[in-house]
Amino acid sequence: MGLDIHLLEISGPGYAYICLGGFVVAFSMCSLLVREKLYISEVVLGTGFGILMGPYVAGIFDPRSWGHTNEITLEVMRIVLAMGLFAIGIELPQNYMAKHAKGLLVLVVPTMAFGWLIVAGVLCGLFPQLTFVSCLVIAACLTPTDPVICAAIVGGKFATKHVPINLRRILAAESAANDGLAYPFLSISIYLTVQSSRAVAFEKWILVGWLYQVIMGVVLGAVIGLSFSHLMKASHRKGFIDREAYVAQYLALSLFVTGVASMIGTDDLLAAFAAGCAISWDGHFNDHVEGESFASIIDLVLNCACFIYIGAWLSFKDFNIPELGIVPWRLVVLLLTIFALRRIPFVLLLYKWIPEITSWKEALFSGHFGPVRRLR
Repeated sequence: MGLDIHLLEISGPGYAYICLGGFVVAFSMCSLLVREKLYISEVVLGTGFGILMGPYVAGIFDPRSWGHTNEITLEVMRIVLAMGLFAIGIELPQNYMAKHAKGLLVLVVPTMAFGWLIVAGVLCGLFPQLTFVSCLVIAACLTPTDPVICAAIVGGKFATKHVPINLRRILAAESAANDGLAYPFLSISIYLTVQSSRAVAFEKWILVGWLYQVIMGVVLGAVIGLSFSHLMKASHRKGFIDREAYVAQYLALSLFVTGVASMIGTDDLLAAFAAGCAISWDGHFNDHVEGESFASIIDLVLNCACFIYIGAWLSFKDFNIPELGIVPWRLVVLLLTIFALRRIPFVLLLYKWIPEITSWKEALFSGHFGPVRRLR
């Protein structure tokens, strides 16, 4: 009886802590070999480890058994993404978004729109039971790139040595910007689904999807970031703040901005990225955190936790629902088609209008390494 009680007490979240701690320790001990020799990031390994520990293999870690799975998953993804976006904004050079606005605009907006329509068309062909508007909803979830996975691609010693800095920065900035800008693609698809009038759907899309969600999110994040930037400079002049406190802002400010944006219902991801860009706009913040490893350590732990959770959370039984037309071969075709057509053709077509991309090889690289994530 005592043994049963003990096992009950450490089940659920307790096993999650064991899995996370054990994986981070093991990965840290061989991180150089894995990253620089095998070219595998913690993202892939974390997901694989989560699958192995999950209900379909070892059965040790099952997040779906906790209850309120959707709410837990939403908050886990929200915090990890927001902190990753905030960090990207801070680590970009000062005024980067203003100096490279043209290239980012071309790389983000038309490329996302093209990929959105292409994926929707492929979904219509593979799953004829779905309407085109329903396919647009699903395609919107596959439109943005993932800043967490992108960080694994453009960071590290191998990327520093082999990937030009112009590509590393533009891919990081793009992955952060389009993460929040994917929301209008999703919102117009949903409004067209639930509203009986297209006029009402487009009206709500402009007022809510663009003005409130996107524009308000950017303004909110920028105002908070600039405000804290001035406060930190004033504190520094008066000798009230030390170097460690600057580093702590990675965690504190990203949580604060995300909380405020979520509370008022605007785009929290764009707000976090805008705050990161604003707080480092003049380079003052970057000068005080240069050389610190705290942010990268937190990023590693959060990435591992996030993708172990995703691996254990995956519901493989939902990959085969014949009555809905969902069968493995169609999913494989969809995956391959997305990899081939979602980004690469349009980036190759437009790269001459993107100053940061100087050749078709760099365009192919940028188009290929546009990791897909599932929109929250």
